[in-house]
Amino acid sequence: MPVPTDLDPRLLRAFVAVAEELHFTRAAARLYVAQQALSRDVRRLERELGAELFVRTTRQVTPTADGERLLPLARRVLAAQDDLLAAFASGRSRPLLVDLNSPGLVTGRRVLHRARELAPDCELMARYESGLTGAAAELLAGRLDASFGRFAGLDPALRSALEQQPVRCEPMAVVLPEDHPLATLAEVPVAALAGETVYAGAGNPRTLEWTDLAIRLFEGRGIRLAAPLPPAVGEEEFERIMAKNRHPVLAVVDFPAMPRTVRRPLVDPVPLSPVSLVWRKGLVHPGLDALRRAATELAGAEGWLRPPAEGWIPAADAAVMHP
Repeated sequence: MPVPTDLDPRLLRAFVAVAEELHFTRAAARLYVAQQALSRDVRRLERELGAELFVRTTRQVTPTADGERLLPLARRVLAAQDDLLAAFASGRSRPLLVDLNSPGLVTGRRVLHRARELAPDCELMARYESGLTGAAAELLAGRLDASFGRFAGLDPALRSALEQQPVRCEPMAVVLPEDHPLATLAEVPVAALAGETVYAGAGNPRTLEWTDLAIRLFEGRGIRLAAPLPPAVGEEEFERIMAKNRHPVLAVVDFPAMPRTVRRPLVDPVPLSPVSLVWRKGLVHPGLDALRRAATELAGAEGWLRPPAEGWIPAADAAVMHP
């Protein structure tokens, strides 16, 4: 079979993902494609090269000798392509799209505002994708450039295609109806939520990392996770749902004020919400550089990465935020 004179880089990306993951399902999740499409691309590459690249069994995927030989070459080709694309994507003409999760959240907004001051010639445009799980798909698809959220709460296959910079360990709070018995307290001990049903985004596929954090916090403390409910959009709808269900809502201390509710910090311990700046691997853009500088500057000035002595954070998150 003649050697091909041209290869689609997509086929090489499919091959490299499978060679590194040694698992078609994980590789497909990493590339955010269907497993069937990934398998089709690998078979097409094998046909074009005239070589079997993997030995496949029901239990494992193993590179052949040809597959081992191709891997470093494919990585070099893809790295060169990434460098080429990044060189042209980093110009001032292309805006950087930055997800802030929600209009009222403070951390991402402050980092973005400072980045705009540091790089006034760059266009940094805000987007709102609700949660990092939802934003991660947009990052990998190239429809977003950067986001903020709990990096350790993402699926490992997603994390492998992204990079992150710790920004803040933000103290958590609870939002209560203004006539709730706990609303009279200046601070709410976590133990005081025992027996309560607390809403933490269950059922929202875009905020899985937040619900997982809540489950870890509630475990062993007698706090029930509220049943799945479509997200309340807008202050009026939030107020109506709160009045109807009367469930406390897990939040952060900078959560925006809502009508007929109060926000109270949680203590004993102080639960921390880990916030990272997240972007896809290989992204080169002066706006991203400005975001990273802004995050470093603000974290240092505000002590955002210095957790309180009585702080609570899952071990996986601590490893990400304080490597």
